[in-house]
Amino acid sequence: MFKPKFFTVLSEITPQQLSKDVVAGILVGIVALPLAIAFAIASGVSPEKGLITAVIGGFLVSFLGGSRVQIGGPTGAFIVILYGIVEQYGINGLMIATIMAGVILMLMGFAQFGSLIKFIPYPVVVGFTSGIAVIIFSSQISDFLGLSIEKVPADFIEKWIAYATHLTSINPQSLMVGTFSLLIIVFWPKISRKIPGSIVAIIASTLLVHLSGLDVATIESRFGDIPSALPAPSVPVFDFATVKELIMPATTIALLGAIEALLSAVVADGMIGSRHKSNMELVAQGAANIITPLFGGIPVTGAIARTATNVKNGGRTPVAGMVHALTLLCIMLLFGGWAKLIPMPTLAAILIVVAWNMSEHHVFRQLLKSPRSDVIVLLTTFGLTVVFDLTIAIEIGMLLAVLLFMQHMAGIANIGMVTGELKDREEEDDPNTIRTRAIPEGVEVFEISGAMFFGAASKFKDAMHIVENKPAIRIIRMRKVLSIDATGLNMLRELLVDCRKTGITLILSGVHAQPLFAMQQYGIYDEIGEENVFGNIDDALDRSREILGLPKTGRMQNFTPSVEREK
Repeated sequence: MFKPKFFTVLSEITPQQLSKDVVAGILVGIVALPLAIAFAIASGVSPEKGLITAVIGGFLVSFLGGSRVQIGGPTGAFIVILYGIVEQYGINGLMIATIMAGVILMLMGFAQFGSLIKFIPYPVVVGFTSGIAVIIFSSQISDFLGLSIEKVPADFIEKWIAYATHLTSINPQSLMVGTFSLLIIVFWPKISRKIPGSIVAIIASTLLVHLSGLDVATIESRFGDIPSALPAPSVPVFDFATVKELIMPATTIALLGAIEALLSAVVADGMIGSRHKSNMELVAQGAANIITPLFGGIPVTGAIARTATNVKNGGRTPVAGMVHALTLLCIMLLFGGWAKLIPMPTLAAILIVVAWNMSEHHVFRQLLKSPRSDVIVLLTTFGLTVVFDLTIAIEIGMLLAVLLFMQHMAGIANIGMVTGELKDREEEDDPNTIRTRAIPEGVEVFEISGAMFFGAASKFKDAMHIVENKPAIRIIRMRKVLSIDATGLNMLRELLVDCRKTGITLILSGVHAQPLFAMQQYGIYDEIGEENVFGNIDDALDRSREILGLPKTGRMQNFTPSVEREK
């Protein structure tokens, strides 16, 4: 389970496949270059930190990961949370949060939580993903227009207020370069898909700015030189107070990294017909996020677009991902000095396209047609992500989704007395319908449909008190109860106590395996008595006749695993 994919596919790497992986890795490295720089700058750190992340983190994700073709590096999903951490805690705080996130990811992997990520509600994922896209777009307006804002506010609303008050300071040359770059990125794929449009835009706009002497901000004017070597590793300064405050941001980074990495791996599996090891992937992501910040990098995760590019260019083993990292290292060492000439409006144009692709606007519109509970979760998560904070958005989005789910399940649970006119909601051809049974006088039959959990507790209690005349026997029919939790068990115990106080005999009918085992573990099975638990309604009714001193209609059988269960 915890053996990296690289070591399991070594025997499959033929010379032909190796050459394909090398070519794919080089092409993905070229694609990743502008993205690594742009994501770093948008996250509030210097551009070389994005390159370091793609080199070290990307190599470790491929070398240790559970996917054949996963490409690791910085991604747009982290921008919002990282910018906030840097603003409040500085680079040292970001290093601590990243290492903490790495530890959390490794623990998730070793605890085999890989398969649990799929239980995060889809509206929550789309809500915060679309919200992040809006924030990324908003953060690039200043550079795209060349506004003379000394420090762009971090808050979304304040940011747009600042834009509105500085519209008169638009730099026409920056707007021209940004628009020029944006058009190249959008329309270049119609000419060629082999060479990324972002690379073409960077080369063309850089030449345009420096040959024509345009007054446009560049990486050099904003950040200075880009180092052409990897820095020596260093350990951040840890203090308990900062670690305590960074627990939630680090958890958010870990959760985002896990979601994006596993989604990317699933997409890749569909493209190549393979199967990744989700827990090994989480362990690899954790290791990458522990080691990368020691060299000055930022959080790393699987990148869907770069992984897809790897697959489309023939990459089929982790070798391609490692070559991608080495390609970026070579570019950093040999051509790092040239990267400082890249215009800031061009990087803004690249991120605007990333935000558009990330927004999933078509999925967002489609989800608005979903059930009302899903729409509420979607809009709440989206709104909180944009206006407040990503950490809060995920927390409240998940909590709201769980609460609405419980409400839905409680609504599905149906507890009703079926004695009355001998009518229930069964189909006419159901052989076990109560309408074909003769119910003795003094016997109540209640049927429960759905999970017997804490969300349905109050509904059950209310149903038990709808009859004014006290019966002699109360039969609880549980043939449609597939599961029960501690609240449901306690509810049965309270019912049993109430029945004994009023002299009512409690009988259970049609108990499934999970509820039966839970009742035995909880001790309530013995309290009710084996003689009062049956596998079908006929035996339960015969038991009630025996108690009332009436003749039985058939042979009684107490509940045992061999008793034929009701359909």
